[in-house]
Amino acid sequence: MSSHDLKPRDISKKTDQLVHIDPAELPKLPYPYDDWVDPVIEELSEAKKKKRDVSLDGVTNVDVPVPETDEEKEALVAKFLDGLRKLLSKENNWTFLQPLMLSLDNCVKCNTCSNACPIYNESGRIEAYRPLFRSDVLRRIVNKYLKPGGKLTAKFTGADIDLNWETVARLAQMSYRCTLCRRCAQTCPMGVDNGLLSREIRKLFSQELGIAPQELHADGTIKQLETGSSTGITPFALADLMEFMEEDITERTGLNIKMPFDKSDADILLIHNAGEFLSWPENIQAFAIIFEAAGLKWTMSSDLVGYDSVNYGLFYDDAQYVKVTLKHADIAKKLGVKKVVLGECGHASKSMMAIGDRTWLSESNIPRESAMVTLKDIVLNGKLKIDPERNNFPCTLHDPCNLTRAMGIIQPQREVLRKIAPQFREMTPHGVENYCCGGGSGFAIMQSHNFPQWRNMISGRRKFAQILNAFTREEIDPGVNKYVCAPCSNCKGQIRDMINYYDAWEKCHLQYGGLVEMVVNGMTDVPEGFIEWDDFH
Repeated sequence: MSSHDLKPRDISKKTDQLVHIDPAELPKLPYPYDDWVDPVIEELSEAKKKKRDVSLDGVTNVDVPVPETDEEKEALVAKFLDGLRKLLSKENNWTFLQPLMLSLDNCVKCNTCSNACPIYNESGRIEAYRPLFRSDVLRRIVNKYLKPGGKLTAKFTGADIDLNWETVARLAQMSYRCTLCRRCAQTCPMGVDNGLLSREIRKLFSQELGIAPQELHADGTIKQLETGSSTGITPFALADLMEFMEEDITERTGLNIKMPFDKSDADILLIHNAGEFLSWPENIQAFAIIFEAAGLKWTMSSDLVGYDSVNYGLFYDDAQYVKVTLKHADIAKKLGVKKVVLGECGHASKSMMAIGDRTWLSESNIPRESAMVTLKDIVLNGKLKIDPERNNFPCTLHDPCNLTRAMGIIQPQREVLRKIAPQFREMTPHGVENYCCGGGSGFAIMQSHNFPQWRNMISGRRKFAQILNAFTREEIDPGVNKYVCAPCSNCKGQIRDMINYYDAWEKCHLQYGGLVEMVVNGMTDVPEGFIEWDDFH
């Protein structure tokens, strides 16, 4: 069966693999990649396939264990159905029940969402990746197995689907072929949110069947709550890292800055995605330089979880989300700060601000602000001395989905760039119409098995093409340094991996980084060259 002829009812077929990805069918990339040919996705070994179900497309980023007996399969199917009942009940899912039901009941199959989805289109329009496809599988299961008389009327209502182990396993996998960018929801004329449906399917599998990506769960929220950070950084390790960063700031800039921790008289609690500490320490340093130069009264926290804004529960599990966000709220309350500023991380901003409004209640409801807004106030009100000529290189801006489409934070970062970067230009489209980096919903940290190849060649393909098209053919030459400003830790990880996958440093001299690094690069109180081009690769 062709991957393009797949129907929702085919999800239950007992075949080794439903979808086969053909690199020759992927859309062509712009110059200088017009002759680029992706390799075939590496097939998992027989030993790996024996332990986990990969019958959707041969790719895995969520391990779905293969039951050993038919009885075990039937028990798991029953558990899935019981979890689905809970998902549709107000008692068990008061958080998202209303939009979930609206999305289940109101789809008119116009497929407007498909045209908006980068994964579906960049895969060569594989049916199983169509936003509507996975939602329709869930919708048919609900109509046939949970509604009165559903089995009797299934042939007449279109609920022609069998609920077996294959259906359950593949639905889990399909929920992780979506970055939850919500571009589909934005374009739907009926307001159907297929991204929400994917997220709720993930929640069902995590909370009821114990199935979730290791990077999000065991190595994510569980590690964060136990050790203090999803990266494994303990408070003791944090102290060592801060000492190193202070020394590095002095060496690079001549400034003597002490990273403030647990200050009782601070106005601002600044929380970073802990990935910055290990992968992009210059981002942490840049924030410290800017905040000190602007004369802000700020602090960070050394409490467990308090120095890591990550909250992967946002992507897959309400219970884990609440555990982490309430810890953040308690720490802010204990410090007595006037507001919390979220560093450059899209999902952390959404988890503490937009979704946090449902959990940061009563006396813990401390004002929260994106760093984009804080930076706009600092830069546009002349609190720093900046020479834009220091940033006089081709520069474009990536819009993190959770900051822009999900929260509407569009202009602050642009106003800063227009002030400090003479050659700033927009991608097309941009703002709320942006394309996901391809690493959203936790994809960027999923590095196991063959998933990174799928992520770089399919889910990130549209963004990579967008980045290339932001520059002229003359600028794309490797003799010209170019900068992709990506004010989100997760997005930077994905863009880094794409640059490596496509060898874009050697081919194009394409660099990426945050907004704060560009601000410091332009500050006249700092020696020139905070952005170190030659050391990038």
